[in-house]
Amino acid sequence: MTIYAAGLPAFLSYFSIGLVCFAIFSAIYTRLTPHEEVELIKAGNISAVVAFLGALIGFSLPLASAAANSVSLPDYVIWAAIGLLVQVLAFYIAKLTMTDLHLKITEGNVAAGLWSGGIAVVIGTLNAACMAY
Repeated sequence: MTIYAAGLPAFLSYFSIGLVCFAIFSAIYTRLTPHEEVELIKAGNISAVVAFLGALIGFSLPLASAAANSVSLPDYVIWAAIGLLVQVLAFYIAKLTMTDLHLKITEGNVAAGLWSGGIAVVIGTLNAACMAY
């Protein structure tokens, strides 16, 4: 039975660090956007939900790839930070390619939320693939 639990410490380490990375990413992302994601989501704004979940998925893909391919915990943290920076870039790409994106998200324009979330997922997918070394 102990042989099955041999990987548990590594799992717990990587998983815990991943959760901390999600918290850091969420804090940074919600400060970058001019609208209040949490308040909009609580109010039932589907556009804000789609945009924020797209960003979370876009970050989770490279985070998962980093966990699977890293050689150590410091390596994992470095690649997680790179994934975070690339998602910030995705945010600015979405913002630059749609006029008044965040105003539209605040107003509940689902197309704007899909655009923002979609850009984040696309960039995150590419980022994750590039981390598979």
